[in-house]
Amino acid sequence: MDKIGNMLIFIGLILVFLGVVFLLVGKLPLGRLPGDIVYDKGNVKVYVPIATSILLSILLTVIINILGAFLGKR
Repeated sequence: MDKIGNMLIFIGLILVFLGVVFLLVGKLPLGRLPGDIVYDKGNVKVYVPIATSILLSILLTVIINILGAFLGKR
């Protein structure tokens, strides 16, 4: 039962963290970074978020490696 309780607390903390992240995402310039390509001509709009994708990839890699380091030391 202790492992289930710890797992539920951990999942709850992750959900709180994700909630805060989603609240703050609207204030970040994600999607409007230099390096994001926007082509707007008439009825056609093409959006290629290259810089945003690279930035999010780096951030997620760092977060996953940190979590792996903490969770792997059991």
